[in-house]
Amino acid sequence: MENPVMILGASALGMVALDTFQSNGVIVYGFLDDDPKLHKTEIGGVTVLGSTDDEGYTKLIGKKCEAFVAVDDPKYRKSLVEMLNEERHVMPVNAIHATAVVSATATFGHGNLIGPGVVINTKARVGSHVLLHAKALVDYGAEVGDFVQVGAGSIIGAGSRIEDGAFIGAGAVVVAGITVGKNARVGAGSVVIEAVAARATVFGNPAKGV
Repeated sequence: MENPVMILGASALGMVALDTFQSNGVIVYGFLDDDPKLHKTEIGGVTVLGSTDDEGYTKLIGKKCEAFVAVDDPKYRKSLVEMLNEERHVMPVNAIHATAVVSATATFGHGNLIGPGVVINTKARVGSHVLLHAKALVDYGAEVGDFVQVGAGSIIGAGSRIEDGAFIGAGAVVVAGITVGKNARVGAGSVVIEAVAARATVFGNPAKGV
Protein backbone atom coordinates (compact mmCIF):
# COMPACT_ATOMS: atom_id res chain seq x y z
CA MET A 1 0.00 0.00 0.00
CA GLU A 2 1.67 3.19 -1.17
CA ASN A 3 -0.39 5.78 0.71
CA PRO A 4 -0.80 6.04 4.49
CA VAL A 5 -4.16 5.18 6.03
CA MET A 6 -6.64 7.33 7.94
CA ILE A 7 -8.58 5.23 10.47
CA LEU A 8 -12.15 6.34 11.17
CA GLY A 9 -12.84 5.28 14.75
CA ALA A 10 -10.41 5.47 17.67
CA SER A 11 -12.04 2.97 20.03
CA ALA A 12 -10.70 -0.51 20.81
CA LEU A 13 -11.41 -1.60 17.24
CA GLY A 14 -9.37 1.34 15.99
CA MET A 15 -6.45 0.08 18.07
CA VAL A 16 -6.83 -3.36 16.50
CA ALA A 17 -6.84 -1.77 13.05
CA LEU A 18 -3.71 0.22 13.92
CA ASP A 19 -1.91 -2.94 15.02
CA THR A 20 -3.09 -4.73 11.88
CA PHE A 21 -1.75 -2.07 9.52
CA GLN A 22 1.49 -1.71 11.44
CA SER A 23 2.03 -5.49 11.29
CA ASN A 24 2.44 -4.99 7.54
CA GLY A 25 4.55 -1.85 7.78
CA VAL A 26 1.68 0.38 6.61
CA ILE A 27 1.84 3.95 7.91
CA VAL A 28 -1.26 5.24 9.71
CA TYR A 29 -1.65 8.98 9.12
CA GLY A 30 -4.07 9.50 12.01
CA PHE A 31 -7.43 8.71 13.55
CA LEU A 32 -10.74 10.51 13.13
CA ASP A 33 -13.36 10.05 15.84
CA ASP A 34 -16.56 11.85 16.82
CA ASP A 35 -15.76 11.80 20.55
CA PRO A 36 -14.25 15.24 21.25
CA LYS A 37 -12.58 13.90 24.41
CA LEU A 38 -10.27 11.86 22.20
CA HIS A 39 -9.21 14.72 19.94
CA LYS A 40 -5.50 15.57 20.09
CA THR A 41 -4.78 12.47 22.17
CA GLU A 42 -2.51 9.70 20.91
CA ILE A 43 -3.11 5.99 20.45
CA GLY A 44 0.03 3.96 19.94
CA GLY A 45 1.85 7.12 18.96
CA VAL A 46 -0.78 8.08 16.35
CA THR A 47 -2.85 11.25 16.91
CA VAL A 48 -6.64 11.47 16.96
CA LEU A 49 -6.83 14.47 14.63
CA GLY A 50 -10.50 15.41 14.74
CA SER A 51 -14.04 14.30 13.84
CA THR A 52 -15.09 12.08 10.94
CA ASP A 53 -16.77 15.09 9.28
CA ASP A 54 -13.76 17.41 9.60
CA GLU A 55 -13.12 18.39 5.98
CA GLY A 56 -9.66 19.60 6.86
CA TYR A 57 -8.72 15.94 7.22
CA THR A 58 -11.32 14.04 5.18
CA LYS A 59 -10.24 15.98 2.08
CA LEU A 60 -6.96 14.04 2.24
CA ILE A 61 -8.79 10.75 1.75
CA GLY A 62 -8.59 9.58 -1.83
CA LYS A 63 -5.76 11.99 -2.60
CA LYS A 64 -3.01 11.50 -0.06
CA CYS A 65 -4.54 8.86 2.22
CA GLU A 66 -6.51 5.63 2.09
CA ALA A 67 -9.30 5.12 4.63
CA PHE A 68 -10.43 2.34 6.94
CA VAL A 69 -13.60 2.29 9.07
CA ALA A 70 -12.96 0.83 12.54
CA VAL A 71 -16.40 1.04 14.15
CA ASP A 72 -18.28 -1.82 15.85
CA ASP A 73 -21.81 -0.49 15.48
CA PRO A 74 -23.08 -1.66 12.06
CA LYS A 75 -25.36 1.34 11.43
CA TYR A 76 -22.61 3.80 12.23
CA ARG A 77 -20.13 1.78 10.17
CA LYS A 78 -22.52 1.84 7.20
CA SER A 79 -22.99 5.60 7.50
CA LEU A 80 -19.24 6.19 7.43
CA VAL A 81 -18.80 3.86 4.46
CA GLU A 82 -21.57 5.75 2.62
CA MET A 83 -19.87 9.06 3.41
CA LEU A 84 -16.60 7.77 1.95
CA ASN A 85 -18.37 6.44 -1.14
CA GLU A 86 -20.51 9.51 -1.81
CA GLU A 87 -18.31 12.39 -0.68
CA ARG A 88 -14.77 11.10 -1.20
CA HIS A 89 -15.57 8.59 -3.99
CA VAL A 90 -13.41 5.92 -2.37
CA MET A 91 -13.88 2.48 -0.85
CA PRO A 92 -12.21 1.63 2.47
CA VAL A 93 -9.15 -0.58 2.16
CA ASN A 94 -8.77 -4.01 3.74
CA ALA A 95 -6.83 -4.41 6.98
CA ILE A 96 -5.28 -7.88 6.93
CA HIS A 97 -3.00 -8.81 9.81
CA ALA A 98 0.40 -10.19 8.85
CA THR A 99 -0.32 -13.40 10.79
CA ALA A 100 -3.61 -14.12 9.01
CA VAL A 101 -3.71 -17.02 6.53
CA VAL A 102 -5.75 -16.30 3.41
CA SER A 103 -6.03 -18.90 0.67
CA ALA A 104 -5.06 -17.77 -2.81
CA THR A 105 -8.44 -19.12 -3.97
CA ALA A 106 -10.47 -17.18 -1.40
CA THR A 107 -12.17 -13.93 -2.45
CA PHE A 108 -13.19 -10.87 -0.49
CA GLY A 109 -14.39 -7.33 -1.01
CA HIS A 110 -13.41 -3.99 0.53
CA GLY A 111 -13.04 -2.55 4.01
CA ASN A 112 -12.61 -5.85 5.85
CA LEU A 113 -10.74 -6.32 9.12
CA ILE A 114 -8.99 -9.70 9.10
CA GLY A 115 -7.42 -9.99 12.52
CA PRO A 116 -4.37 -11.84 13.87
CA GLY A 117 -4.43 -15.59 13.32
CA VAL A 118 -7.56 -15.55 11.16
CA VAL A 119 -7.80 -18.33 8.56
CA ILE A 120 -9.81 -17.90 5.36
CA ASN A 121 -9.70 -21.28 3.71
CA THR A 122 -9.86 -22.49 0.11
CA LYS A 123 -12.71 -21.13 -2.03
CA ALA A 124 -14.20 -19.16 0.87
CA ARG A 125 -15.95 -15.91 -0.03
CA VAL A 126 -16.01 -12.87 2.25
CA GLY A 127 -18.01 -9.76 1.37
CA SER A 128 -17.19 -6.17 2.31
CA HIS A 129 -16.91 -4.32 5.64
CA VAL A 130 -16.64 -7.61 7.56
CA LEU A 131 -14.97 -7.88 10.97
CA LEU A 132 -13.17 -11.19 11.44
CA HIS A 133 -11.63 -11.11 14.90
CA ALA A 134 -8.54 -12.95 16.13
CA LYS A 135 -8.23 -16.64 15.17
CA ALA A 136 -11.64 -16.87 13.50
CA LEU A 137 -11.88 -19.56 10.82
CA VAL A 138 -13.88 -19.25 7.61
CA ASP A 139 -13.61 -22.78 6.26
CA TYR A 140 -13.64 -24.25 2.77
CA GLY A 141 -16.33 -22.83 0.50
CA ALA A 142 -18.07 -20.84 3.25
CA GLU A 143 -19.68 -17.50 2.39
CA VAL A 144 -19.72 -14.43 4.62
CA GLY A 145 -21.90 -11.48 3.55
CA ASP A 146 -21.41 -7.74 3.96
CA PHE A 147 -21.21 -6.02 7.37
CA VAL A 148 -20.90 -9.34 9.23
CA GLN A 149 -19.03 -9.55 12.53
CA VAL A 150 -17.38 -12.85 13.53
CA GLY A 151 -16.02 -13.03 17.06
CA ALA A 152 -12.60 -14.24 18.15
CA GLY A 153 -12.05 -17.98 17.81
CA SER A 154 -15.31 -18.63 15.99
CA ILE A 155 -15.61 -21.29 13.29
CA ILE A 156 -17.68 -20.82 10.16
CA GLY A 157 -17.94 -24.38 8.86
CA ALA A 158 -17.29 -25.52 5.31
CA GLY A 159 -20.05 -24.50 2.91
CA SER A 160 -21.90 -22.42 5.51
CA ARG A 161 -23.48 -19.09 4.61
CA ILE A 162 -23.51 -16.08 6.93
CA GLU A 163 -25.82 -13.47 5.44
CA ASP A 164 -25.46 -9.67 5.51
CA GLY A 165 -25.36 -7.98 8.90
CA ALA A 166 -25.22 -11.15 11.00
CA PHE A 167 -23.29 -11.27 14.28
CA ILE A 168 -21.43 -14.40 15.39
CA GLY A 169 -20.23 -14.24 18.99
CA ALA A 170 -16.77 -15.22 20.18
CA GLY A 171 -16.04 -18.93 20.17
CA ALA A 172 -19.23 -19.88 18.34
CA VAL A 173 -19.33 -22.75 15.85
CA VAL A 174 -21.54 -22.74 12.77
CA VAL A 175 -21.36 -26.31 11.50
CA ALA A 176 -20.84 -27.17 7.86
CA GLY A 177 -23.55 -26.22 5.40
CA ILE A 178 -25.68 -24.11 7.77
CA THR A 179 -27.17 -20.71 6.86
CA VAL A 180 -27.35 -17.86 9.38
CA GLY A 181 -29.87 -15.33 8.11
CA LYS A 182 -29.59 -11.61 7.54
CA ASN A 183 -29.05 -9.55 10.73
CA ALA A 184 -29.29 -12.66 12.91
CA ARG A 185 -27.28 -12.95 16.13
CA VAL A 186 -25.47 -16.02 17.46
CA GLY A 187 -24.40 -15.91 21.09
CA ALA A 188 -20.82 -16.46 22.20
CA GLY A 189 -19.82 -20.11 22.53
CA SER A 190 -22.93 -21.38 20.75
CA VAL A 191 -22.98 -24.36 18.40
CA VAL A 192 -25.31 -23.79 15.46
CA ILE A 193 -26.53 -27.06 13.91
CA GLU A 194 -29.63 -25.81 12.07
CA ALA A 195 -30.53 -22.79 9.97
CA VAL A 196 -31.02 -19.47 11.79
CA ALA A 197 -33.80 -17.21 10.46
CA ALA A 198 -33.18 -13.59 9.51
CA ARG A 199 -33.13 -11.27 12.57
CA ALA A 200 -33.36 -14.22 14.98
CA THR A 201 -31.19 -14.49 18.09
CA VAL A 202 -29.91 -17.92 19.15
CA PHE A 203 -27.51 -19.22 21.77
CA GLY A 204 -26.47 -22.42 23.51
CA ASN A 205 -25.27 -25.90 22.51
CA PRO A 206 -27.14 -26.70 20.39
CA ALA A 207 -28.17 -23.11 19.66
CA LYS A 208 -31.84 -22.32 20.20
CA GLY A 209 -33.91 -19.15 19.82
CA VAL A 210 -34.56 -16.85 22.77
